Amino acid sequence: MNDVKKKLGFGTIAVHAGVEVDQQTGAIMTPVYMSSTFVQDAIGVHKGYEYSRSSNPTRDALERAFAELEGCDHGLAFSSGLAAIDAVLKTLKPGDEVISGDDLYGGTRRLFTSLYEGYGIIFHFVDPQDVAAVGKALNEKTKLVWLETPTNPLMRITDLRAVADLLQGHKALLAVDNTFATPALQHPLELGADIVMHSVTKYLGGHSDVVMGALMTRDAAVDEVLRTHQNNSGAVPGPMDCFLVLRGIKTLNLRMKQHCSNGAAMADFLTSHPAVDKVLWPGLANFRNHDVAARQMADFGGMLSFTLKDDTVAAARKVCETTAVFALAESLGGVESLIEHPALMTHASVPEPARNALGIANSLIRISCGIEDAEDLVADLRQALSA
Repeated sequence: MNDVKKKLGFGTIAVHAGVEVDQQTGAIMTPVYMSSTFVQDAIGVHKGYEYSRSSNPTRDALERAFAELEGCDHGLAFSSGLAAIDAVLKTLKPGDEVISGDDLYGGTRRLFTSLYEGYGIIFHFVDPQDVAAVGKALNEKTKLVWLETPTNPLMRITDLRAVADLLQGHKALLAVDNTFATPALQHPLELGADIVMHSVTKYLGGHSDVVMGALMTRDAAVDEVLRTHQNNSGAVPGPMDCFLVLRGIKTLNLRMKQHCSNGAAMADFLTSHPAVDKVLWPGLANFRNHDVAARQMADFGGMLSFTLKDDTVAAARKVCETTAVFALAESLGGVESLIEHPALMTHASVPEPARNALGIANSLIRISCGIEDAEDLVADLRQALSA
């Protein structure tokens, strides 16, 4: 990133990230290079591109944008968020140990336990809200610490700077899933992380029309290893998807302001509703580690979860299936508001004893606030809770 762009505000960066005016036509939008291969002038003599699995001009522009959003030099695009996580795990070998937050996306935990445990990787699931829990699990075999903050679905907050300081002198890399916060709200690399991961499907794409993942790092050596896995495994997105995300990123800053505003409105409404037991949102003053969130995030996001006083699956199902503006669907981070039941949907792959230990209650409901009018979202939840 050049010195001028380092001084720009995030909203300006989001509009211009990765964009270079097309030299042939002057097009202000990045062209979609729908080509699997590229003609060479002679054997090994080409214009920087040979085959689109290895590199593609549209994907290159998006990867530059990813790097600029997170304030670093290296960004990589993958065919899904899980493909991005998979690339990080491929840097490990049998006998290596991973410390992971215990509350995380169900697909991430499934990848850890159903695949990589079978390859001899040892996982320790701890509650990193207490940084001492990370330290207790840390040893000379630890090669990776994997964190989400805020977490999915309990919105827990981890002090990233404290964990990064804890890892000083150890060979373990700190990787942070920044999907819920996005670069508009949080920059883990500035807090000491080595790798940042995003499910681009969510806020970065922002329109529920792309499945993609991303990794960003400041370390050239780490980037080289990850880029090798990206090419060798071939889990890369197509150029049209890259174009759609480039377009989505341009409005990321504006969208996140509305997501956050709506999140605050939903939290305020739900905390005062007689049918609601607990509201989980980092912006609430009494939320655990609220002070940490206020320090390391620019705002508190549009994701929140809540439980009902009638702590039954039937009660939660009734609420989820009665909304009209909130769509009943998995995923999150799009312009439209979504509602889901983690125990039966996004976290169904997490064993029930583990869900119970975490506090993923029978009535836990997760909502992703879109960019609709807050009054309409409140009215929709009010009528669904009345049902």
